[in-house]
Amino acid sequence: MKVFITILALAVASASAFDEKVFIKDLPKSSKIEGRVTNGYAAPEGKAPYTVGLGFSGGWWCGGSIIAHDWVLTAEHCIGDAASVTVYFGATWRTNAQFTHTVGNSNFIKHNNADIALIRIPHVDFWHMVNKVELPSYNDRYNNYNEWWAVACGWGGTYDGSPLPDWLQCADLQIVHNEECGWTYGSVGDNIICTRTVDGKSICGGDSGGPLVTHDGNKLVGVSNFVSSNGCQSGAPAGFQRVTYHLDWIRDHTGISY
Repeated sequence: MKVFITILALAVASASAFDEKVFIKDLPKSSKIEGRVTNGYAAPEGKAPYTVGLGFSGGWWCGGSIIAHDWVLTAEHCIGDAASVTVYFGATWRTNAQFTHTVGNSNFIKHNNADIALIRIPHVDFWHMVNKVELPSYNDRYNNYNEWWAVACGWGGTYDGSPLPDWLQCADLQIVHNEECGWTYGSVGDNIICTRTVDGKSICGGDSGGPLVTHDGNKLVGVSNFVSSNGCQSGAPAGFQRVTYHLDWIRDHTGISY
């Protein structure tokens, strides 16, 4: 497994008082944290047809979201230096997909300044097991979604040091004010959206790049990015790229907008 840890310097003198943000891909089993949807539930078949598994040529695993017939949204740190990725569509059982497509890195579009990326895929038809999730509309671009409930899904491990589970896991999470997220990390940008970790429910490494989708309206509002260096179940908020912040960037590269 590969290590992908980035520690963001905090612009305050008392930075040591805050948790460190850890951008997560596949951490070694001897590390403090291991990738997972923690304390979630096994997803019923067809629960999140927009969720895809991403098996990168370097040997690591991430998640992503179908946002159109020919586009997947994921995290930039998932792509790394991979030469290609195999996309698993409609796979409630992780490697037992309805079908797969493998594409090379010429189909990767990385954001220059944020942990978000696009993957161009061959055209896929939609049905109840494979479908897109809608982005927020431009009318919602200033909605911060504070206190909204959302669901995160992925195939990250289910406990520290665990292997990746076979069955898709989901967790219902509540979005918090960035100010509350800053109580833990000292500072979070406007491009970040955070969720509370209550009763150990969180996302982690193997879930990187996966979706955060609102219960109300089923809109993709987050892309899984980071947790606290103290662990996924430490009680610290989990961090996602805020999709509304990137609507222009997504539109400019894909033509998708609402």
